[in-house]
Amino acid sequence: MKGVRKIAVDQLVNYLATDPIKKMPKIVSLAKKLDPKHQYDFYIDGIYNALMDEDGNWHKFTIDLFKEVNTKTIRKVAECFMVNSTMVGGPRRDKIKAKYNCNVPWALLLDPTSACNLSCTGCWASEYGKQYNLPYDILDSLVKQGKKLGIYWYLFSGGEPLIRKDDIIKLCAKHQDCFFFAFTNGTLVDEKLCEDMERVGNFILAFSIEGDEEATDMRRGKGCYQKVISAMELMKKHKLLFGYSTCYHRYNTENVGSDEFIDDMIARGCRFAWNFTYIPIGKDAKLDFIATPEQRAYMYRRIQEIRATKPIFALDFWNDGEAANGCIAGGRSYLHINANGDAEPCAFIHYANVNIKDVSLLEALRSPLFMEYKKHQPFNENLLRPCPLLDNPEILMEMVHNSSAYSTQLEGPETVDELCAKTIPAAEKWAPVADKLWEERKQILASKNPFPDN
Repeated sequence: MKGVRKIAVDQLVNYLATDPIKKMPKIVSLAKKLDPKHQYDFYIDGIYNALMDEDGNWHKFTIDLFKEVNTKTIRKVAECFMVNSTMVGGPRRDKIKAKYNCNVPWALLLDPTSACNLSCTGCWASEYGKQYNLPYDILDSLVKQGKKLGIYWYLFSGGEPLIRKDDIIKLCAKHQDCFFFAFTNGTLVDEKLCEDMERVGNFILAFSIEGDEEATDMRRGKGCYQKVISAMELMKKHKLLFGYSTCYHRYNTENVGSDEFIDDMIARGCRFAWNFTYIPIGKDAKLDFIATPEQRAYMYRRIQEIRATKPIFALDFWNDGEAANGCIAGGRSYLHINANGDAEPCAFIHYANVNIKDVSLLEALRSPLFMEYKKHQPFNENLLRPCPLLDNPEILMEMVHNSSAYSTQLEGPETVDELCAKTIPAAEKWAPVADKLWEERKQILASKNPFPDN
């Protein structure tokens, strides 16, 4: 039976990687045969309906994708993400969760280095210092351990991860059954990297950008916008898959949410957009950068509009709490290992009980702070208030105190009480706005019209 299943999986990958619109009926039939428990019927049917609507944005997205992105990369997306991470990894993760009563994520976020060639205003990673690196052997070991747990998706942040691009490409080449992704400032993208990415096929980039040239250079430094645009042009020339990542704050939210900016990013070849809201981490954090409740509500509505009307896959790390059933950190869907090896529940929660140099990945997932996360998730019945730091700081303080976790900010440690003192006012202001939105959303869902005109 395993041989038959492998043949079926290989056939599914071939269908997905070569003009899936024409082969969609065969894809659906085969995908459902590979899912005998019908766990993914809802998603399979939803994807089918969206892609077959010739007037829809997802139909256009798929047509453009196959025109403009090389087949090897598309095949790797299908093989590593859709098949290995979901059909192979899912059951494996479920068994380990049940056996050890802990969270097991489907993605691992790693910092290969804390070094960076920029100094962006309010950067959440700057508090780690710039002198730390995870050796290649540790990165390789984490991928090996992750696969045994059912994890096939690995993301890199930093620092600037492409400072270690040779080691990252080496990992990609060795672990062809996994998919790799890096958040990058784009300044180190060159012809050789693009050629290496073409060769391995399982590595994509998200370019950090803050809106238009003025908004980007204001936070990231003069000339950074043009460097990102040049890197996008190079990636597009090589028919590589990429998108953008943006931090929306008080001074750029309307800019990054505008039709002008999003349409420009799509025209430049971006296939996905990661939206993060500003978090005041570190003793020198800029509190005035915190987005207002009105701006956060605007982005909540705006992301829904983008998904319904534009050919780009848009995510909002906070406002998608509804789709994710709350916070995804603490190993529930992902965890973060910084460049010093500290195992943190989230890239924005700089506390830990263990270091990956001393414990296994599974032991890290069973450490006290991670178990506190599992115990408390979701952190709020209102899934538009998912975050323990930005939305429910009293719970984060309780979890860190209960687990006796230490601060991992080597440049400027701060207690959890000091950290949360900066977010409590924002949480209090967001709560009534989020509660009103949540009640409206529940009424919409009850009426079976989840995407109203806004």
